[in-house]
Amino acid sequence: MDDVDGEEMPGAIVEAFLEREEGVRALLEELEKLTIEGRHGEVRERLRNLADSDESVFYTVAFSLTNSRQFFGDVEAQLDVTAADRLRDLAETYPTLAEPFNIVRTERAEDRLNPVTDTSYTVTYHHTVESPMITYSPLSGDQQLYESRGTPSEVLRVATDLASATTDGLDVALENDYSVNTEELSTLIDRREELETELSKLRDQLDELRRTPVEE
Repeated sequence: MDDVDGEEMPGAIVEAFLEREEGVRALLEELEKLTIEGRHGEVRERLRNLADSDESVFYTVAFSLTNSRQFFGDVEAQLDVTAADRLRDLAETYPTLAEPFNIVRTERAEDRLNPVTDTSYTVTYHHTVESPMITYSPLSGDQQLYESRGTPSEVLRVATDLASATTDGLDVALENDYSVNTEELSTLIDRREELETELSKLRDQLDELRRTPVEE
């Protein structure tokens, strides 16, 4: 299904939700409990299954949880105020589900998979190895995708591979005369500048470490 934001008639999918509202709310209660328990991967899979099995219900809940005035206004215009109020109540009752619904909606509408929204990391020092150790985890919403620990050079290899994948992806666009949307291009420029700042800092640190005598 195309993203409902671009449709003129969300009333049709809302009616499908209203017909099954009691059962859907029972599902949302269960998903909220799983979220509180930290079972984020299970919540993600349940939402993917819902999107596959009942798109109308999935998108109705997903847009309700965004608390979009435009969406609620369209529902009022096409159905009635009572229907819109029942959807507004979803946003008030299940706010913890807004992020996982939005992530799965992004997966379906924009061909993503576990989009990374943040990266958590901690830094320690291993005296036997004589190297810092970095423990890091890419996060997709509240879901930790994986955890890894390595030396700075090992972590930087991952970063280098991802930078190479990025340039390969842009090569495909350039070679085939594909466009890159303005928002993505602007964000890429910002990321490049951030990367250049970190690389400049890395060069300074490496120069200083080379000048530092190695302890026997």
